Amino acid sequence: MKVLFAASEAHPFIKVGGLGDVAYALPKALRKSGIDARVIVPKYGTIAEQLRNSMHTLATFNVPVGWRNQYGGLQYMEYDGIPFYFIDNEYYFKRENAYGYYDDGERFAYFCRAILEAIRFMDDFTPDIIHCNDWHTGAVIPILKAHFSWDAQFSGIKTVYTIHNLQYQGVFPKEILGDLLGLGWEYFTEDKMKYYDAVSFMKGGITMADKISTVSSSYAEEIKTPYYGEGLDGLLRARSWDLWGIVNGIDTEIFNPVTDSELFFNYNGGNLENKMRNKEELQKSLNLPVNRNIPMIGMVTRLVDQKGLDLLEHVIEEVLQMELQLVVLGTGDPKYENMMKHFAWKYPSKVSAHIYFNNSLAKKIYASSDMFLMPSKFEPCGIGQLLALRYGTIPIVRETGGLKDTVQAYNEFSGEGNGFSFTNYNAHDMLYTIRRAVQFYYDRKDVWNELVRRAMYEDNSWTRSAYKYIELYTSIM
Repeated sequence: MKVLFAASEAHPFIKVGGLGDVAYALPKALRKSGIDARVIVPKYGTIAEQLRNSMHTLATFNVPVGWRNQYGGLQYMEYDGIPFYFIDNEYYFKRENAYGYYDDGERFAYFCRAILEAIRFMDDFTPDIIHCNDWHTGAVIPILKAHFSWDAQFSGIKTVYTIHNLQYQGVFPKEILGDLLGLGWEYFTEDKMKYYDAVSFMKGGITMADKISTVSSSYAEEIKTPYYGEGLDGLLRARSWDLWGIVNGIDTEIFNPVTDSELFFNYNGGNLENKMRNKEELQKSLNLPVNRNIPMIGMVTRLVDQKGLDLLEHVIEEVLQMELQLVVLGTGDPKYENMMKHFAWKYPSKVSAHIYFNNSLAKKIYASSDMFLMPSKFEPCGIGQLLALRYGTIPIVRETGGLKDTVQAYNEFSGEGNGFSFTNYNAHDMLYTIRRAVQFYYDRKDVWNELVRRAMYEDNSWTRSAYKYIELYTSIM
């Protein structure tokens, strides 16, 4: 089976969010299971020079963007055993960032068409399935049906569309249908791409894909309700028979406390002494009091409402009255950036705030913290709690989406569970749950160490998820 995984980002070339991890790790796991999975992404100007120098050009061709003919280059390299294709166009992709430009609609309309044009030039590879991801590649599917279905090379290609975050739908003025996508007004209907008085790339993917997936079973149920459905809940209910929820995994080779070279000390579930030594080294490097017995809560997150920062805002003073340390890494809403800076100034012995992103520091926080706080308003899957478990750091989460599917609240009567959780999106429920976790840390070290070991021995790799995707692909072949 041949699968072309189309995405706007992929590790190690460009990574803005969790999609970048998925677009590398899932194809890698699929290939280990015998699927010929390959990845296609834009060739961004920010890709590291040594990676760019490893690419070679397979073809150049024209890409119709509405009435325009634009240059398209198809480049190729293998990385970690995965074949990667790159769409080369410096006008659209040689920029400082992947997203956030006034012409994103045009840039990704070009990318969607270029993916399909490029298939003609992939030596000995015509995919059985094009697996599209999030809004940036949603228009591939209607363009395939409108412009390529007559071609024998394309007529048998099936499509899967994965929703990583329904909040970002790629909504643009309706005029782009003809002007950028080359589609007629028959696509401006409720059963195709019409979204109020605009068009949605994501809706085009959802309505016309052979199958739809999202990144956890709980999120697949949530998005069929008005609260989480972002205006598409009715459509998702109508297609619920074709909607699969498959939880993401993590790459357990990259994220491995036994071998991770970015940690101060390596460790495993049988050697928690080195986890404590990591905490002491991190405390030292962040100018926090060095004390292995004080619980450290880590947050590696976007500082936005979706991630529960408004809950933290309401009770942070109460949290900081406890004997603990809070280490935060991330950027986001200036209001929350300033809040974290303020409390780092007010409580320098308890709070260390880093308003930027650094992958090496992120790994040190995962490894050194005792608890990892993720009180999200909604969370399609969440990678942070999986990484925390991998490094033996106990998650404190709100029960939503993938957090609900992967973190089970510790039950002191049955001994079951791998973390601490709360149901309602309520600041004092979160505060109570943090207090409960801290109490177990101080008063029941035997329970705590067992939780840490249990977390580290869990299998949150991509292996199980890859088999579910193979089952999904097989269902449409």
